[in-house]
Amino acid sequence: MTIRLDGKTALVTAAGQGIGRATALAFAEAGATVHATDVNEALLAALPKQANLIPARLDVLDENAVKACVASIGTVDILFNCAGFVHAGSILEMKDEDLDFAMDLNLRSMIRTIRAVLPGMLAQQDGAIINMSSVASSIKGVPNRFAYGVTKAAVLGLTKSVAADYVAQGIRCNAICPGTVESPSLQERMKAQGDYETARAAFIARQPMGRLGTPEEIAELAVYLAGATYTSGQAYAIDGGWTI
Repeated sequence: MTIRLDGKTALVTAAGQGIGRATALAFAEAGATVHATDVNEALLAALPKQANLIPARLDVLDENAVKACVASIGTVDILFNCAGFVHAGSILEMKDEDLDFAMDLNLRSMIRTIRAVLPGMLAQQDGAIINMSSVASSIKGVPNRFAYGVTKAAVLGLTKSVAADYVAQGIRCNAICPGTVESPSLQERMKAQGDYETARAAFIARQPMGRLGTPEEIAELAVYLAGATYTSGQAYAIDGGWTI
């Protein structure tokens, strides 16, 4: 069955590239009016020009900016929280400021956007919230991803808490937990390791399917969750078999 989102208004963060971009385009293709936001205006300018895809700069670290963005949109039917950052390093290598930043971007930004959209969703007794987590969370321990794993585990707690509080009021809140996905962020991490080809081979090898995921594959799951009306509080692993 093809999921259609006609008549729905969606807000997507980090929509300039990677999974966020693919999901914004997929929501629009499914018929939603999509407010595609990112802090990087150059990336937003590169999005396709179409009537139901509306780019807007948004810094999700700024609570006032988040409130103003949602106020300008009106009622949001679908929220896709995609903004995040991957810090490398173990607990001994991590700096406190790295954890502070990871908590602010990977977790608190979602709290800001959810707080902003929930009143409108509750007023209509309907809404879908989709949070970007990771299998590198409470699902699976991944070496050298301490700050990232801690914050993405917290996203799962956030997701389940929101789902439990509002499930009887028409709100669905779920999390997507990708494995390794081909994206600009991953490219940067592979290049940072010094030996790009070796790093790439290692990332590919940890998926039993023998390949990286694509942003479009994650976007397909996001579209499903945007339209799904009988699922909430779930963490959906989409990881090429990494957590089998």
